[in-house]
Amino acid sequence: MAAPQLALSAFWFLYMGAMGIFYPFLALYLKENAGLSGSEVGVVLAVFPLVSMVAPTAWGIVADRTGAATRVLGCVTLVASIAQAALGTVRGFPALVAGAAVLAAFSTAVLPLGISVSLAALGADGSSRFGRVRVWGTIGYLVCVVGYPWMLDRFQSAVPVVPGGGVSEPALGSLFAVAAGLGVLAAASTLALPRARAVPVSVARREWLDLRRHPPIAGILTFSFLAYLFLQGPMSLFPVYLRARGGDLDALSLMWVVMLLPEIPLVALSGAGLRKFGARTLLAVGTLAGGLRWLVCGFSHDLGVVYAVQALHGVVVAGLLVGSPLYLEAALADRLRSTGQGLLAMAGVGVGGIASNVITGWLFEHLGPDQPYVIGGIGALLLGLALPAILPPPSRPAHAVRAETTSR
Repeated sequence: MAAPQLALSAFWFLYMGAMGIFYPFLALYLKENAGLSGSEVGVVLAVFPLVSMVAPTAWGIVADRTGAATRVLGCVTLVASIAQAALGTVRGFPALVAGAAVLAAFSTAVLPLGISVSLAALGADGSSRFGRVRVWGTIGYLVCVVGYPWMLDRFQSAVPVVPGGGVSEPALGSLFAVAAGLGVLAAASTLALPRARAVPVSVARREWLDLRRHPPIAGILTFSFLAYLFLQGPMSLFPVYLRARGGDLDALSLMWVVMLLPEIPLVALSGAGLRKFGARTLLAVGTLAGGLRWLVCGFSHDLGVVYAVQALHGVVVAGLLVGSPLYLEAALADRLRSTGQGLLAMAGVGVGGIASNVITGWLFEHLGPDQPYVIGGIGALLLGLALPAILPPPSRPAHAVRAETTSR
């Protein structure tokens, strides 16, 4: 494995491993260990998609205008890790909201920057090779989401920890330090990546504002917003849905295994799928799979069926979460790569994610646990079928092609 590919694989494994410790268990920590109410937990968690409406694009502009995307990625990852460790030391609802906002200002930019740096470092064939390094992120997430609870149990058995009232995992606060440690290692791995060539600041400043006027870019931003609108909220409330179906925390942990294991080969082979079928087909298949998954969950009360259909999660990730940045890559000038990936995160994770979580929560409360999944599933199926009308074949703006040809 070439040195850049090895460093990228290490980055994805370590950073996604940190996410596999932090995000699945953060809500439990906030509710039990930090003593927040359910509404307060929701506010803290909402800070991340709220900040992602601004932070990824802002850091993307910095990366493109300085021509130092790799250095920006390393610095943002390092500061995010420090903020993550600090978040574990604060107490009280206002302080946790403020700490989450500081963390989100950096952490929400890491993945879009990681995608842009990966595509640049992998060279001319980067889109088809991206899946081979991104898959290590899935492996890291799986290892940590399964391994951290096991290590926590062993630690709490070996070191007596007195639980407080209603606290099931008294040492759960260790998740901040462990995740931050992996994040620091991820930041260090960027030192082995090649440095990007600087670009003229005037060009980057003039062109990034025109991105949304290019039909393929406007199309993928719209499609990403709609896809997250239909799919993200049901995913966020899936633990609550599972509890309503009689599942417990062990069932949820097993669900993650069912979701992540198929994702590994599918993400690894996404480059081959891109070459054979194209980015639009990947997006359609991923969105249709997400719609089918939630539709089955909405109509079935059999946990065995719900377990089985979670295997479609890997298709959603390989098709939608990997297909979207690869489609965008084919429609962007290289020097605007980081800005474009930031805009994509803003449209999907930010605007679409917030709207989806709010609507899904309202539907869950007023119409019961089935309806958010039925509505989200139908919406995603219709979106997948409508893809040809929303997304034109990806192409770069004519002026960008001329500029890049001249620069060579």
